[in-house]
Amino acid sequence: MATGTQQKENTLLHLFAGGCGGTVGAIVTCPLEVIKTRLQSSRLALRTLYYPQVHLGTISGAGMVRPTSVTPGLLQVLKSILEKEGPKSLFRGLGPNLVGVAPSRAVYFACYSKAKEQFNGIFVPDGNVVHIFSAGSAAFITNSLMNPIWMVKTRMQLERKVRGSKQMNTLQCARHVYQTEGIRGFYRGLTASYAGISETVICFAIYESLKKYLKDAPLARSTNGTEKNSTNFFGLMAAAAVSKGCASCIAYPHEVIRTRLREEGTKYKSFVQTARLVFREEGYLAFYRGLFAQLIRQIPNTAIVLSTYELIVYLLEDHPQ
Repeated sequence: MATGTQQKENTLLHLFAGGCGGTVGAIVTCPLEVIKTRLQSSRLALRTLYYPQVHLGTISGAGMVRPTSVTPGLLQVLKSILEKEGPKSLFRGLGPNLVGVAPSRAVYFACYSKAKEQFNGIFVPDGNVVHIFSAGSAAFITNSLMNPIWMVKTRMQLERKVRGSKQMNTLQCARHVYQTEGIRGFYRGLTASYAGISETVICFAIYESLKKYLKDAPLARSTNGTEKNSTNFFGLMAAAAVSKGCASCIAYPHEVIRTRLREEGTKYKSFVQTARLVFREEGYLAFYRGLFAQLIRQIPNTAIVLSTYELIVYLLEDHPQ
């Protein structure tokens, strides 16, 4: 049984490791997050295509063309941002992201570790039920605490300014939200974040299963020293990438709904109302706008975060000689 001092040291260790992993991942993948948020927005400039439509007996312009809207791709949004706003705009929202990601990851992993200890005493130790309840509990606490920071980050990423014009910094954006919407404005999109707990639960359930498989694999048991540590590290990165990829594809629509709820002056009011409105006006494919950008951002980001976290925990923990 761990003593009170050991439990405190373990909590601090998971806080530190989670914060480091989250910070590294946020910096590396920030441009992709900006592009993903723009693609999710209802204010994305859609490209108009014209298909010929022949009507016998008429030569009017209205009778000759039929316009339809096509969502721009990742590269088109990237090109537009670079041309109209400059490279710095690819790092919009990095300030609140860095302010929020270290404490959010730290709180998440500390809560996850603590919850696992508690649930291991109730359910079958290290079983899927333990991982699901632990991930869900940690995500609920983290989302409730950090939503104001993520709200400001999303607003900054959605802000469009021409190249050379002055953009709002983090404090100015937070002040603007408070002045126009009050305290409640900082909690817009929270219901969608709660719905997104399903993504976290799926991710960690798959990740823990893969981690257990890697630990029990013959290759992991037969290698020693540096070779074993290297194999484990890259195995954990692959496990994190696979688990996040699966979870993102399954639970992605909540991300689009959350971005819509956080838009300024929006017609979107609640989770269910937003889901209905998006489906009615844009079809079911709108719920997956930005998914490709999300996958190529989140998969390496999650691999970096989880593997960095596991590495720091391994390096700082006491190991039997």
